[in-house]
Amino acid sequence: MLTIFTVTFPFFALVLAGYLAARRRLLPLDAIAGLNGFVLFFALPCMLFRFGANTPIAQLLDGSVALVWLVCGLIMVGLTVVTSLNARIGWNDAAFGALVAAFPNSGFMGVPLLVALLGAQAAGPTILTMVIDMVVITSLCIALSRLDGADEHGVAKALKNALKGVLTNPMPWSILLGALASVLGFQLVGPVMKVVDMLADAASPVALFTIGAVLARSQMLAAAGHTRAPLLRDVLPVALFKLFLHPLLVLAVGWLAMRAGLPLQASALTVIVLVAALPSASNVSLLAERFGADNGRVARIILLSTASAFVTFSLAVAALR
Repeated sequence: MLTIFTVTFPFFALVLAGYLAARRRLLPLDAIAGLNGFVLFFALPCMLFRFGANTPIAQLLDGSVALVWLVCGLIMVGLTVVTSLNARIGWNDAAFGALVAAFPNSGFMGVPLLVALLGAQAAGPTILTMVIDMVVITSLCIALSRLDGADEHGVAKALKNALKGVLTNPMPWSILLGALASVLGFQLVGPVMKVVDMLADAASPVALFTIGAVLARSQMLAAAGHTRAPLLRDVLPVALFKLFLHPLLVLAVGWLAMRAGLPLQASALTVIVLVAALPSASNVSLLAERFGADNGRVARIILLSTASAFVTFSLAVAALR
């Protein structure tokens, strides 16, 4: 267990460092958007391209992994929405609560952390789960969020916005380009590859630091009255779904799939169970704000799941190894 904490501690320590830097105003709140932009448009795409280019295409297109992950994601969305809807929480808030329950922080945290724990073979399944979450699960939750009439143009406009978001997100494109490079055996010329390597190496520390800063900013805005403080009973169940139900569901569905004859490798199942055990994706807070959902509730779920995951994720690694 101590060996696992030795690997996971630096990742969560960087999140804490970003959180404290923002809370103590060592990092101006206005600067957080710039850090987010650097990670999203420069560092993380380079990291994903490099992993994609160095990963066998069979791992990036593993149909068994995709099927298990998609089925579990749809179950998580449906279950979270059904259990969240009440007099306080309509379709908009329930849908984004479902998104934080089903969408782990696989980009900013998962890829570098799982590669550090399990080796380079963990990159392929992790990247594949990212694509499904960004393209299918996110689009589904955005469409569901419009069912309470929160937008005058309803589901059609929401789907159009979701598709536009996918097309303008650099991460799926970087994964696609990396996969093409893997298939074609293409390599960038030396100086260009050096730039990609430098940006890719910066992705993990800056992304983790930024997660902490984003969480601190959300908490500070809530404390200042810019967002409504959510009730614990509207936050805790979703955080528990993310940290416990999601990985157990992936483990169960994956085991059943293997028993049914699906060619799912045990090592790939281990990777995606650990992906599911990650805390909620921090970028869901930005989406919730954009679509008028209760961002205070979403941010509190992300904060709670991230703080708790230092222990729960490490326990999941110990159990599966």
